Amino acid sequence: MRIPRIYTEQPLQANTDIELEESASRHVGKVLRMQAGRELVLFNGQGGEYAATISDVGKKAVRVTITRFDPVERESPLNIHLAIGVSRGERMDWVLQKATELGVTTITPLFTERTEVKLTGPRLEKKQQHWQQILISACEQCQRNTLPALNSAQRFDDWLPSVQESRRFVLHHRTDVSLADSAAPSSVALVIGPEGGLSSAEINRALQHEFHPLTLGPRVFRTETAPLAAISVLQYLWGDLS
Repeated sequence: MRIPRIYTEQPLQANTDIELEESASRHVGKVLRMQAGRELVLFNGQGGEYAATISDVGKKAVRVTITRFDPVERESPLNIHLAIGVSRGERMDWVLQKATELGVTTITPLFTERTEVKLTGPRLEKKQQHWQQILISACEQCQRNTLPALNSAQRFDDWLPSVQESRRFVLHHRTDVSLADSAAPSSVALVIGPEGGLSSAEINRALQHEFHPLTLGPRVFRTETAPLAAISVLQYLWGDLS
């Protein structure tokens, strides 16, 4: 029987009891219908994971006993920073979920010239919380113990000067530069536009900030396909996909 993995923001320590947060308790008690005595794996993003056993399932909260710590990590040796234009509907959710499964280290949602989604104030804050929960759920599923860092959504031109990664790529289907032509880096920044891609002016500004144009082949990918294809190739060449 598969042992569920649950994320918690609380400090974790072997041989202690804790009460799970409301959302985690609801998931364990009402969605999974787990009872006292069942096993869980807990992680809080601070490294490693903890074996635990449910001690009590109440109407509002689930209590667990933490039994032991396992320092296992499943992070790629390649740090990937994905900057992705905010897209419509479920496309953005899909990209965040799959990028997490593929081992991305940092994610920055971008507002670009062709971004059609308008988010400000409370709507943007609510969307950021929604995106964060997607990362948490993806880590629970794919067994990562470290959450990708989710930066606040920001304008493309505000993000460009802040990039620190050693290699920088902007997806551009009108170029003949491929990843196979590049030496192995320790960190990569990858920027991809929303529906319709980045504008020519945005691509030029990225090139002025030491980004290199990158193509993934002769076909033009959709905004939800392009980052996943690029991340997979990055991880295969320089990370931990084999």
